[in-house]
Amino acid sequence: MEPLVLLGTFAILVTIGVPIAYALGMAAVAGAVYIDLPLEAVVLKISDGVDEFSLLAIPFFVLAGAIMAEGGLAMRLVNLARIFVGFIRGGLSLVNVLASTFFGCLSGSAIADTASIGSVMIPEMEKAGYPRVFATCVTVTGSVQAILIPPSHNAVIYSFATGGTVSIAALFLGGIGPGLLLGTLLMSLCLFFAHRRGYPKGELVPIRQALRIVGDGLWALFTVVIILGGILSGIFTATESASVACVYAFCVTMFVYRDYKWSDMPQLVHRVVKTVGMVMILIGFAAGFGYLMAMMQIPRAITQAFLTVSENKYVILMLINVMFLVLGTLMDMAPLILICTPILLPVIATFGIDPVHFGILMMVNLGIGLITPPVGSTLFVGCAVSGLTMEKVVKELWPFYLIMLTALALVTYVPSITLWIPKTFLG
Repeated sequence: MEPLVLLGTFAILVTIGVPIAYALGMAAVAGAVYIDLPLEAVVLKISDGVDEFSLLAIPFFVLAGAIMAEGGLAMRLVNLARIFVGFIRGGLSLVNVLASTFFGCLSGSAIADTASIGSVMIPEMEKAGYPRVFATCVTVTGSVQAILIPPSHNAVIYSFATGGTVSIAALFLGGIGPGLLLGTLLMSLCLFFAHRRGYPKGELVPIRQALRIVGDGLWALFTVVIILGGILSGIFTATESASVACVYAFCVTMFVYRDYKWSDMPQLVHRVVKTVGMVMILIGFAAGFGYLMAMMQIPRAITQAFLTVSENKYVILMLINVMFLVLGTLMDMAPLILICTPILLPVIATFGIDPVHFGILMMVNLGIGLITPPVGSTLFVGCAVSGLTMEKVVKELWPFYLIMLTALALVTYVPSITLWIPKTFLG
């Protein structure tokens, strides 16, 4: 009965439209009252939930990505991608995906990726003869790379949800393989459509212009060197690398590119503070909710339920995938990571599944949810940028869904795609 009160209250509140963060907090209070737990204990857990030094990485990464995104970076990365793949048949669709790969290395956000790259690439692809709906599909699916390729905000949230038992550095490195795999598969699909539908070729970029574009783009991409190089060399922690990257992004945007007005900076900071505030409220209330779940031994009960279904870890992975694919269509990524991680960690430990592999697997699943109705926040942004209805875009998305499910299957059943890089560099 106790789990029913906690989970039932949460489900009812979400169903009637209460924001997820507040639904978590109110459900935790209801559960505490039912089991006669002092509310002070819940409040302390909520406070402790945001009193973590590692969580400072989130506002720094968000601010660095926002500065770069609004500082003229998107067009520079598009031009950089054009050098490598723009001359191929269907080259602009490949440029779109590759630019998302580059941009994901800086923003860590699928929504920011879609808004920035989409505003540049969707009109340009349509002008070159690509259907607007195809350009939108390429943009929203390509942007999912941003939640896998470091620095991913969601990797930081997952690390926190594990209680710090999984390092942010391992998750950053673990996301590289799956992110590049997804990008490669999407580019293969774009090439298939380009040859089948006769999409146009681009032109080779002259050497002198290419060198200038590379020099311009490398200023931004050096942010990745700062983040990963600093972490792997031991110079920075993940949080410290985020703060250094933030300062570097500010200097590059304001003193090198100089496309952003100083007068616009307060509004940018204001938007970042609002975003981070919402995330921190969610993290705090999720900590209180997780505390009640542990008190009621819900993770243990779910582990036992999985064991009654099967003792084959591959079957369990398939069931977890199905569960995440369904939940990802109904809720956003961050709250699902915070809710599901404490529940499922005992399950994966029982079956010997590496927690880094599981974290990246979760993000691939929930990344598909970002472009799937009815929630699909990234899909909403893509439709807003392109001016198309969601129904029209979703009808054309099914080949892209197949590609993403293929990537999910490979990441699920070939753990080395995720684990080889972390094991090579971190041991």
